[in-house]
Amino acid sequence: MERVPVLKIGDILLVSIQIDMSDQTAVTLQEDLAERIVATGAHGVIIDITALDIVDSFVGRMLSTIASISKVLDAETVVVGMRPAVAITLVELGLSLNGIRTALNVERGMELIAATREDDLGVDEAEGAESGSAATSA
Repeated sequence: MERVPVLKIGDILLVSIQIDMSDQTAVTLQEDLAERIVATGAHGVIIDITALDIVDSFVGRMLSTIASISKVLDAETVVVGMRPAVAITLVELGLSLNGIRTALNVERGMELIAATREDDLGVDEAEGAESGSAATSA
């Protein structure tokens, strides 16, 4: 059985899908990725689909499932390298890829995850400051 490699770059995991996805390969990828997110504490997952010529409903559902699993484990998912024909097919199939953000390439995907992380940290710090000031004024 073929496995999709999962590479760690800082606090981001990079998944480059270079093979045709079978049901078993997709399940294995989901399990491997979930384990790696927990083991590494990654805050982002980039799925590079540059090598895929066709994305059908199965692959679309698999990407959505991976994004949902990652989100539960506190990691943002970005799909990169989508070809125009793939984007058109996804729209024609009515697949919205809920929970998945997209970027043109890996570099932009990393920037998107970094910006999202900064926004999340800024919100958390602001909430903490409000809670702290409310506690001291009481």
